[in-house]
Amino acid sequence: MQNKKNQSSVGQMIQRCHKWRQKRKQYIDQARQTSDEIERERLLQAAEHYGRIVNAEQGKIDSTRDPKDKSAAEETVVAATDTGEGADTSDDEDTGFPDFITNLK
Repeated sequence: MQNKKNQSSVGQMIQRCHKWRQKRKQYIDQARQTSDEIERERLLQAAEHYGRIVNAEQGKIDSTRDPKDKSAAEETVVAATDTGEGADTSDDEDTGFPDFITNLK
């Protein structure tokens, strides 16, 4: 019963992470399109905030998974990366906030 409860909780955390990643990407895209420097900075700070939330939540997700689940998930990502399928390598991954600032110009 406890395992089923953990799975449900982890599923909800994953859904929240996905929502926050989308919100972060939205702010970054808006920042790239705005010409007002103050508004751009505000949008980038909001995106950074969501990035920190996602990282914290991802840490919780990783800590609640069983070690055998982690290794299976990592093997799936490695296999998908090797074949070029399945792995999500979109802009919503945390690749470092300063890169977005330098890419705006």
